[in-house]
Amino acid sequence: MHQDVFGRSHGYADVIMNQICQFFSLGRVTYQFAWELQQRLAAERRRGERGDCILCLEHDPVYTIGRAGSRKHIKVSEEVLNDLNIEVIEVDRGGDITYHGPGQLVGYPILDLRFHGKDLHRYTRLLEEVIIQTIASYGITGFREVGRTGVWTEKGKIAAIGIGVKGWVCLHGFSLNINPNMKHFSFINPCGITDRTVACMADFGVIADLEKVEQEVQRQFAAVFAVKIIPVRSSEEGYGKT
Repeated sequence: MHQDVFGRSHGYADVIMNQICQFFSLGRVTYQFAWELQQRLAAERRRGERGDCILCLEHDPVYTIGRAGSRKHIKVSEEVLNDLNIEVIEVDRGGDITYHGPGQLVGYPILDLRFHGKDLHRYTRLLEEVIIQTIASYGITGFREVGRTGVWTEKGKIAAIGIGVKGWVCLHGFSLNINPNMKHFSFINPCGITDRTVACMADFGVIADLEKVEQEVQRQFAAVFAVKIIPVRSSEEGYGKT
């Protein structure tokens, strides 16, 4: 038996399971597909049927509204949204409204936080650190702002974070703006904030391939969370793309 940092005893297999994090690269998928997959994997994690994992992907254009948000931060009509083919979905994460779409890297870690500090604030800071280190590798300085979740730059907010937790297993996660359609942010008050702008890596003259950024996120996630990343093709576990 092995005793972890919280004084709990585990068998060797349990320890190994929680040192490994499977990494799913899903490409571009709908929000609904990713949400259903998150729920399935999180349920398996809570039952102890799998270890930690993270999904990385792009979404079709969508506005998601968290528990603290409302549609009042949408600045255009339903007709405009329909013309733009942008969905609006209310979700069970923290935070307000945000945008997801092509050119933005989204990460959904599904972790048992009992093995990662059992502290939601600490977990959020670790996600921010992953992004800060990722963009630093491209020469962009990111930082935190007191009282505001996410990663900021001199040009504006470059990454949003919103999480949900059930039974200490987390869902949802982060989004990093690489080169999305920035006009889509102008149709909302992102995260309910009206006095700050949104930025992307392209604003700093960085022309980055999403796949390469994803690989850097993978490296930084492994370092920050002290896990061994195991890349998994979606077909290996039956999680195909939409």
